[in-house]
Amino acid sequence: MGELDKLKTELKIRGFSQLTIRNYTFFVDKFIKRINKDPQELNEDDVKLYLSEMFDTKSKNTIMLAAASLKFFYTEILKKKFENIKMPKKDNRLPEVLSKEEVIKLIESTDNNKSRLIVSVLYSTGLRVSELVNLKVEDINFNDNTGWVRKGKGSKDRFFALSKNLAGELKEYLNGREHIYVFSKDKALTTRNIQKIIHFTKKRADINKKVTPHTLRHSFATHLLEQGTDIRTIQVMLGHSSLNTTSLYTHISGEQIRKVVNPLDNLKL
Repeated sequence: MGELDKLKTELKIRGFSQLTIRNYTFFVDKFIKRINKDPQELNEDDVKLYLSEMFDTKSKNTIMLAAASLKFFYTEILKKKFENIKMPKKDNRLPEVLSKEEVIKLIESTDNNKSRLIVSVLYSTGLRVSELVNLKVEDINFNDNTGWVRKGKGSKDRFFALSKNLAGELKEYLNGREHIYVFSKDKALTTRNIQKIIHFTKKRADINKKVTPHTLRHSFATHLLEQGTDIRTIQVMLGHSSLNTTSLYTHISGEQIRKVVNPLDNLKL
């Protein structure tokens, strides 16, 4: 068994998601081809060379993912040291968030009912795109407008609520369709497929922001915060294991900042 096959097998056995398996395998494969050595001859200097070259063209977050992939490969598959590799720090840029008006424009700019429902579900639930494509009809309870994410990030199940109106539209959409998955018959859509839908819909909506499926998740959380939802409730709804991750949204809620009465306005000058 080759090293890449060993990597895939180990990741599967440990319960990593298909997306993580794909990403780790991609970066390790690129690394092996770039360094062009027998895997058993690889050392820490090879990793440093590879990562340093990535700084010229890739984002910090991409480099972090590559470094994490190589660390797992070195320590778990090759049984080699990785302790002298300093992991790059994550970029602390705030995520893009759509206003409520922009969400409306996005939904109204979809070119068919299926795409409209996909955009609406992403915003209504805050699901990750990988969770959306794997959402099955049996995971939705149309009687109380709720559903379950099965084996989401970290292989955790998560409960979510749907808009009452959207649940009704989904039920009507699925009526007569022999679907296993909500948005596909017997094989899950690719995340790339959903990304393309969002990309072209954003262009039709003439929104001058970078919009991805994850933007709708950020917008969902931010709008919940702005309407007074407790941040710990938002943490559970998003499936965050740490409140620190959810606390990011306290820094991006512009609506709350606008509502603050400026102390200068209270001075009698």
